[in-house]
Amino acid sequence: MEAVSFSEPVIRAVAFLVVFGAMAGFELWSPRLERPEMAGALKSRRWFTNLSIVLISSAVLRLVFPAAAVGAAAWAEANHWGLFRWLGLDGVVAGILSFVILDFAVWLEHVASHKIPLLWRIHRMHHADTGLDVTTGLRFHPLEILLSMLWKAAIVIILGAPVLGVLVFEIVLNGTSMFNHSNVRLSAGADRALRKVLVTPDMHRVHHSCERAETDSNYGFNFPFWDRLFGTYVAQPKRGHDGVEIGLTAYRDDSPTRLFWALMLPFRKS
Repeated sequence: MEAVSFSEPVIRAVAFLVVFGAMAGFELWSPRLERPEMAGALKSRRWFTNLSIVLISSAVLRLVFPAAAVGAAAWAEANHWGLFRWLGLDGVVAGILSFVILDFAVWLEHVASHKIPLLWRIHRMHHADTGLDVTTGLRFHPLEILLSMLWKAAIVIILGAPVLGVLVFEIVLNGTSMFNHSNVRLSAGADRALRKVLVTPDMHRVHHSCERAETDSNYGFNFPFWDRLFGTYVAQPKRGHDGVEIGLTAYRDDSPTRLFWALMLPFRKS
């Protein structure tokens, strides 16, 4: 347990770099959409801002909540806390259930971030990005990262989720966020097959549409089941993927590409 906890930042950093490099390369090789905001100087500004935000968020998280969700799992294990532990569930079963329940918890958190005004003020920084690529999947305000970690840690402790299961979930969640925000072209057949079990880039692109009805859909990061189950699934954007406008209608200039503007957005009235 201590070895996993000690090496967790290293494991996550290596996984991040591998997935980020793979998705960035895939985008260059086979981009889904080719637009001004996804190329040239504007793309460079977006990437600088989005990557700066993830670095700041990661630093704030480590400072305020150094143990993170994996640490919460280790604490629960050391103190014999959690529903799964009290039920005496096998570690593999507990790990699988933890993954599924945590994925639903993150889906629920995402829905809440759209429906509760205070949470939307924070989350809208993510949606303000007028481009959509692998870096958008990392563009979450430090306040949102902290709130999300508190929510996940609470679920982990209540469940008594295994340390390894939580580590796997965190790595997969980070990886799928980069994948389903990426600007990669999948064949129609591959997209249809994948979105039965995994949120694909085309599926999640609908969620980043300027159309409110589309923004309030396809909340999943890993599994697509929750949106289908709760009636928030939209198969395709009304204007098609080539015509969909990414971002928020209130911010159509280059403001979202500025780091300070993005960090201050939750504190703006409009």
